[in-house]
Amino acid sequence: MNKEQRKLLEKLASQIEDVISDLEMIRDEEQEKVDNAPENLQYSARYEQMQDIADSIQSVIDELDNAVDELRTEVIDL
Repeated sequence: MNKEQRKLLEKLASQIEDVISDLEMIRDEEQEKVDNAPENLQYSARYEQMQDIADSIQSVIDELDNAVDELRTEVIDL
């Protein structure tokens, strides 16, 4: 891999980190909705769906974090 390719990969890794930041903001907003749900909504189908959305966003964040880490350690930094 040449220097230009590494530079492009580092740029892409940084862009992915920006996406992760945006996803974290959305996840936090969704989790806040779950945490502040009125008691009569808790444990309803809607409540469970809201929690599932927050959990799914977290899973995507985790996967992207792992991808960036692997990209940097296994590809860019070699």
